[in-house]
Amino acid sequence: MAAAGAAEVAQALSRPLSCLQEPDCGRAARLRALEAIRAEVQERQLSGAEVQEVFGAQLVRPLARCLAGDAAERCRELALQLLCHGLSRGDRPGEALPVLLPALAQRLCPPQGSEPSEELRLGLVQLLRLLLQRCGASVAPYLTDVVRILQATLLDHYAEVRRESCRCTVACAQAMPEHFHMQSESLIKPLMQTISHQHYRVRVDVIQATGAVIQFGNGKSVDDVLSHLAQRLFDDIPKVRHAVTTVIGEWLLHLRDRYSYFHKLIPLLLGSFTDEIPENTQLAWTYWEKIGLQWEKENEEDLKDKMDFGISPSHYPKGVTRPGLGCRELVSRNISKILPGLCHDMTDWVASTRIKASQLLYTLLLHAEDHITQHMELLLRTLYQACLDEENEVVKNCVKAAELIGTFVSPKVSLRLITSAFGKTPKASCIMVLTAVIRGSPKEILQPHLVDLGNTLSQPGVCQRSEEVFYMEQLLYCVQALIEVCQEDCKEITLQLMKVLVTIMAIPCSQHLKEKVEETMSSLAEVQGLDSFLYLYKQHIIQLMEWVSVSCDCWTCYSPEILQLDVIATHSGPVVGEALNNFILILKTCLQPNKDPQMRLKLFTVLSQLLQKASETVNSQGLFPSYLEIVIKDILAPNLQWHAGRTAAAIRTTAVSCLWALIHCEMLSPKEVLEVKDGLMHEVIAAVDEDSKITRLMACRIVGVFLKVCGKQFDKDALIKTYTEVLKRLDDASCDVRLAAAHTLTNWFKCLKENDVKSSMETHIEFLYQELLIYLDDSDENTQNAVLEVLKEGSVFYPELLVKEIEGVVHKHRTPVYCNQLLHHLQSAKGSAL
Repeated sequence: MAAAGAAEVAQALSRPLSCLQEPDCGRAARLRALEAIRAEVQERQLSGAEVQEVFGAQLVRPLARCLAGDAAERCRELALQLLCHGLSRGDRPGEALPVLLPALAQRLCPPQGSEPSEELRLGLVQLLRLLLQRCGASVAPYLTDVVRILQATLLDHYAEVRRESCRCTVACAQAMPEHFHMQSESLIKPLMQTISHQHYRVRVDVIQATGAVIQFGNGKSVDDVLSHLAQRLFDDIPKVRHAVTTVIGEWLLHLRDRYSYFHKLIPLLLGSFTDEIPENTQLAWTYWEKIGLQWEKENEEDLKDKMDFGISPSHYPKGVTRPGLGCRELVSRNISKILPGLCHDMTDWVASTRIKASQLLYTLLLHAEDHITQHMELLLRTLYQACLDEENEVVKNCVKAAELIGTFVSPKVSLRLITSAFGKTPKASCIMVLTAVIRGSPKEILQPHLVDLGNTLSQPGVCQRSEEVFYMEQLLYCVQALIEVCQEDCKEITLQLMKVLVTIMAIPCSQHLKEKVEETMSSLAEVQGLDSFLYLYKQHIIQLMEWVSVSCDCWTCYSPEILQLDVIATHSGPVVGEALNNFILILKTCLQPNKDPQMRLKLFTVLSQLLQKASETVNSQGLFPSYLEIVIKDILAPNLQWHAGRTAAAIRTTAVSCLWALIHCEMLSPKEVLEVKDGLMHEVIAAVDEDSKITRLMACRIVGVFLKVCGKQFDKDALIKTYTEVLKRLDDASCDVRLAAAHTLTNWFKCLKENDVKSSMETHIEFLYQELLIYLDDSDENTQNAVLEVLKEGSVFYPELLVKEIEGVVHKHRTPVYCNQLLHHLQSAKGSAL
């Protein structure tokens, strides 16, 4: 039946075939002949044997000739369709190989031929794939031609041709694996040239083809493709990354030489653990678990003890699933080969590479566990550098990796290596790493090293090494980590931690950290069962004062200890009153005239702030007056002496401000105020004539208090000297100073009432009347009112004399209002006296 059917078809094809083979047959005739052949072949329902007999005997050669050399595109297209039809249905397609493969090579491989039609080139490659799928190992003798064709088509300008070529490459590798490995390396170069094609579907197909070429070909080509595959892990298209993960996973499971390439392939697969697409992440984990289990099974003898007697670590990161034994062993045995290259990538100039490397570092350390120890020096060097990266994601991943060091590496090793780096030039990144290690460490393991940690952090070379805000922030975070992890155990290093926190708060550029420092101090107090951080100061105020005062004799305005003293004195509130002996001794030492002027300015400012709230600070225990003599003779008096220069004037201003705060706070008894007056009156009177408005104002106020509190103790010379200097201030350019001078003169008259020398002061009082009446006509209304009050107070001594003086000048005043008010006051006083 088959022979009869084939004979019938052969007879029907004889005429169009003879027409097709005529040398002078034109295009239209060839086209009609091919159409006739298609009608006979495709419209008849022929069996596989009949198709094979017709094609093998009659059609293959003429169709192949037409395909390879016909000038008409439509004729070549029909020939291609007929060949595909015959090969897909024939029983023995391999018989056509000697004819078809040379024709395909001629049409697709330069320089002999180049099919101009993109669609036909695609069809030719599809025909080649059909041959490979139908013929299998029978294509082996023609492998060279196949590879030559693929080398050309893999670089075709038409994207679909490249995609079909990749599928054809996979078919070729699977069809004859025992022969393919001899030619597989020839396809690596064109594949790698196509792997970065602009169309993502092409990239996916190339990756899959590369996987097959390596899987069934020469495994040595892995080295040639790894860098390209690694680059595709950064591809923007998830499907491309998915393809890479699949290929790498298959290689790790099935590649013949996979043991030789574990250290190169594992990083690529683990790199997919952090893919932004959950499906890709899950795929990578699924492959990795299979790989670990397979490796366990293959190495069961070596792992027997660990499988039977392995103990899970007592401390493990929360919310993290521990990888299987095989996975951990694979990483541990290969990490020494992976880590150097990975650490190099952590400092790459491309940000995405650094981010991916930092993510992979965390994954590797999670698997390596305590095997990290032998690589600590390289790891720490890398982390120190990477923690300063401008990419927050890199820093975040490095901190997570450093926490794993704390989890898995003994503090005896890790802390020794990290603190030894502080002995050189400590960087903010060193402290970041230390903080992360502390956070990752269990409390009980860290406890024996607490004292060493506290001593290291409180060393001047560490906590005072830099004034950069970022450095100070990291130092604060380190203290917070210690408190958070060690809790009540921090009691034994409270002093050291307080030194660090005081230093942070003392840095001028880190004022925004003040609240955070206070919160940290409160946390430190809380873990010790204390109600407030003030109790921490209470425990250690003497030691803190001794700490800052060690070198106080050598301080300059740049000494950090001045700022630290400022924090201790002002931030400790009432507690500073318990350390007055140390505090006053520091002031006495540092406020001598031969010391740095700028430093004295700073210290006087601190003292002034404290004295303004003396009862809540320096006098909280009521002990400050007992140091009054030192404050007057050794601190204030030397600095109120006149010296040329602006800085000296500024120091006198701050000294006068301190004296005013001391007197104004009402901390001193009248006897103690008298003691101050006896010690400093000369300097205060001199300050009334200073260039600084503030100095003159404060000096006038101080004199006024002296007169009010201890006016009876003023002798005649002192009274004369006082009013003479204060009277000049009624000419002051500052209205505030004039008002203060007037108020002081009012107190002068009040104290004169109770003084025994008033009878001998008539001449001076007369002079005062005359001068004050001049200022009664001042241009400033407030000054006029103040002077009027002075004259009213002073009128009780010699009222008739004052009336006479008023009558002598009233006509000279711009307005007689104030003179009339004064006269009215005198008359009222006289009437009430009668």
